[in-house]
Amino acid sequence: MTIVCAMAKFIINGGNIIGGKFSPRGNKNAVLPMLAACTLTDQPVKLCNVPDIADVRVMLELLMSLGVSIEKSGGCVTLCAAGLKGTELDEEYCRKVRTSILLAGPLTARHGSALIHSPGGDVIGRRRLDTHFYGLRALGIEVNDTAPYHFKRKALIGADLILDEASVTATENIMMAAVLAEGETSIFNAACEPHVQDLANLLVKMGADIAGIGTNRMHIRGVKLLAGAEHTIQPDYIETGSFLTAAAVTGGTLEIDAPGDIVTLNVLEKGFAKLGVKWTLKDGALFQSLEKNRQIVPDLGNFTPKIEDGIWPAFPSDLMSVLIVLATQTQGQMLFFEKLFESRMYFVDNLMAMGANIIQCDPHRVVVSGFSKLHGARLSSPDIRAGMAMLIAACCAEGRSVIDNAQVIDRGYEAIDERLRALGADIERA
Repeated sequence: MTIVCAMAKFIINGGNIIGGKFSPRGNKNAVLPMLAACTLTDQPVKLCNVPDIADVRVMLELLMSLGVSIEKSGGCVTLCAAGLKGTELDEEYCRKVRTSILLAGPLTARHGSALIHSPGGDVIGRRRLDTHFYGLRALGIEVNDTAPYHFKRKALIGADLILDEASVTATENIMMAAVLAEGETSIFNAACEPHVQDLANLLVKMGADIAGIGTNRMHIRGVKLLAGAEHTIQPDYIETGSFLTAAAVTGGTLEIDAPGDIVTLNVLEKGFAKLGVKWTLKDGALFQSLEKNRQIVPDLGNFTPKIEDGIWPAFPSDLMSVLIVLATQTQGQMLFFEKLFESRMYFVDNLMAMGANIIQCDPHRVVVSGFSKLHGARLSSPDIRAGMAMLIAACCAEGRSVIDNAQVIDRGYEAIDERLRALGADIERA
């Protein structure tokens, strides 16, 4: 089976103010594992606030190819795996999404086996599968070490696990298998990002017994069967941060009607406040204020401040790229330290070509000195988050920019051109 992804480009005339009212879609990184979780039961699972993005479409096509029935209504998707006809994933689908690997745990736990080809996704550095395999093997699942990966189990028995890294997808995969394991499973050094919590909350609605949600130590008591459930996906805080940045660098303000929970917003505020972006919360909405002549806030002693990412609740890696753009439009100097992915920072060459004052110290660190006046350029999107950062830079640059390979951005942002245009951007898809 061949999946054809149409090439696209965005044409942006910079200089327009972006602002107004904005509604974030459901969290991309939550909905994808939830789609995999539907294979844990023969009963319908209804998910609402599902973003219409390319990765979700591919995941739905992959599930349909396995025999999962899917019904769409508005922003809701109802999935039922009662008619599952196989557990071997199509190679082309696996290449399109990283989260194809998330079917290993639920398919093997519920149906005994799975065959999964090497997963795709953004090329932002090495993305290990070792922690997935460690956890699944500890639960009694046999798996070979080379692709295609064959997963097979006879008995599924709970285990005490200490993960060698707090991997989001490994935590999710192990959790989805452990909910059907006999006995109890503890996962120490578990990832606890909001999307991991959201998946766990869906599993609890389906009948799973999970304690420690939101912490790095989870305790799971296995059950024999899971039922169907209905669940609304939490707002995507990465999308929220991206649109806040677009408004800030173009001199606009935003009102966000569903910004998410207060803990998540507090984590984001750690980074944005250092760059002079402020907001208030009132009646469940977020109001971003207009801050003219923004200044980077130095560390105590007037030292150059640093924004570094890490596991939750550190600042999220997926927002590092857009914050670098924000720093180019803010007075002062900031060090960015990308700890999780060794290739995420390479896109800064594109910003430098637009006039940004950036020193790349090594694959993990860049120093940004602002304010820099950016000018339009011809660019190509290497991954979802870098592509969004370049799109934001083009919106505040002087003149015309063209971003090739724009379909990559569509993997993580629904109708990004239409939604930016509705807020004032001059952007067209070609």
